Amino acid sequence: MTDGDSERTGYETDEPGWDVFPGDESGLVVAVGRQIRLWREEAGLRAAEFGEAIGYGEGLVYKVEAGKRIPRPEFLLKADEVLGARGKIAAMAEAVAEARYPKKVRDLARLEAQAVELAAYRNHNLHGLLQTEEYARALFEMRQPAYSQEQVEQAVAARMTRRSVFERSPAPALGFVQEEVTLRRPIGGKMVLRRQLEYLLQVGKLRNVAIQVMPTVREDHAGMDGEIQVLKFRDGAAMGRSEGAFAGRLVSDPKELRILEFRYGMIRAQALTPQESLAVIEQVLGET
Repeated sequence: MTDGDSERTGYETDEPGWDVFPGDESGLVVAVGRQIRLWREEAGLRAAEFGEAIGYGEGLVYKVEAGKRIPRPEFLLKADEVLGARGKIAAMAEAVAEARYPKKVRDLARLEAQAVELAAYRNHNLHGLLQTEEYARALFEMRQPAYSQEQVEQAVAARMTRRSVFERSPAPALGFVQEEVTLRRPIGGKMVLRRQLEYLLQVGKLRNVAIQVMPTVREDHAGMDGEIQVLKFRDGAAMGRSEGAFAGRLVSDPKELRILEFRYGMIRAQALTPQESLAVIEQVLGET
């Protein structure tokens, strides 16, 4: 997400930069702010003078230096130039830009980017990797307690970044089982749902992707304990979590993983085949 993305998404902020996400680790942001302050003081500039030199307000300078505001890359590039840091401040731009995403999302994105196989079951809404931008935004906008609009945009941007997994080469094997109700629940309204279903059909036809639907009328269902996700890596290691197992924590112990894999295997067996599932998605799209 570039500096102009706030305008492209229809979201504008009165103050450049990003909020530090609530409950997030902000150590990097604090350290960067401290470094900027040290460079500024060494240059003999007051905050107001420094802000004027780089085209930002004094208040923003103080917030960045205190680690209370995540600076955009252009802020760091201008600061590097004005303070004569010779690339030392500019070099932090990429890492700082990533900090605008919630830490748990950054960690999940890294795991997904390394996985050679992903298996997931969802029952309330569509898996994050399968969501369109407008569907994801609608989900975040209905969160309670409510997110600020800036936090919504940060969360949406983070979720869209994760979809780069579909562009990887070699392509990972991606398997999703979705409850039928997640295809019918009009998150964001009927048109948002229609475009979401169209996107599912597009992704579901990729050779490395299998989307299966669990019919609502199915009497036997191994997924009553909630969502499941298992990731497998090139070195043979694996990780997984489930809402209804091991207190919902991420597990890597082979004995615990076997339980999750067995449960997911049963869910897949009880769900429709990928071909049957695409037919159901097309049917729901026609009814929407």
